[in-house]
Amino acid sequence: MQLFAGRRLRPTLRLPKGEKWLAGAMIAPAAFVIFFVAAVPLVGVLWMSLYHHVLTNPNNQPFVGLGNYTNQLGNPDFWAAVQRSVVFTVASTGIELVLRWILRGLVILPWALPGVSNALMWRWIDQAQYGALNAALTQTGLTDSYINWLGDPHIAMFMVVIADVYKNTPLVALLILAALQTVPKEPIEAARVDGAGSFQIFRYITLSWIKPVILIALVLRTMDAFKVFDTIWIMTKGGPANSTQTIAIYAYQTAYNTYNFGGGAALGYLIALLIAVLAAIYIRLLRGGPAK
Repeated sequence: MQLFAGRRLRPTLRLPKGEKWLAGAMIAPAAFVIFFVAAVPLVGVLWMSLYHHVLTNPNNQPFVGLGNYTNQLGNPDFWAAVQRSVVFTVASTGIELVLRWILRGLVILPWALPGVSNALMWRWIDQAQYGALNAALTQTGLTDSYINWLGDPHIAMFMVVIADVYKNTPLVALLILAALQTVPKEPIEAARVDGAGSFQIFRYITLSWIKPVILIALVLRTMDAFKVFDTIWIMTKGGPANSTQTIAIYAYQTAYNTYNFGGGAALGYLIALLIAVLAAIYIRLLRGGPAK
């Protein structure tokens, strides 16, 4: 196994120069549309975040520069919302990666559900008076009274994590399963001839090969989970007692409950910055050296 110790096998894809130009030409129309659909609103939101833009006072919207950003960074509610977002992201993403090894065949069905439908389904399941979860627990004797799953600040976050895990585990499972099916057999057979065990083969060959896909799955799910809105809003609206008020919910309530569009725009860019930092950390931690 010494032949494989310290090696990191990585799939490589190099296109000829002519095919690169062809690929760029085919991507260009979609990239052009995405640029104008995404870039123009981003510039508008950035401009708005530099003003004290409050809808209830349209005649007094002075330029404040980075004032909205400094106000939010100094607001304890902002950091509390960030903390809840981190808890939600770590819990949901971690569980989804683990469950990928358990579920396969039926795992595609939850992913096909629209996010709103999934949130509504779980809100009904967790309903305190007539929800399916309480009915199952009481009828099986596991509990003698109904539990207000979404009304208890100590339980609500756990329940919305379950709803998100149910919805998005299929994406992680499909990505990793597709990567596993591309692992070459020759290095594995050679490692077995050298006397390598299953754990060594997994560590030095399989894991090294699928590491880029794991990185993609982590980045995608981190970005999605950190800015999750629909699932939590439909199930709890950030309650009870702000126990599920993630950063996206906090930004929405800042903009539309208090009509502070400047502060909401600043929060949107802060969310994007935090997601970029998390993605950079993942890339730094999971990026391996070139194969030897």
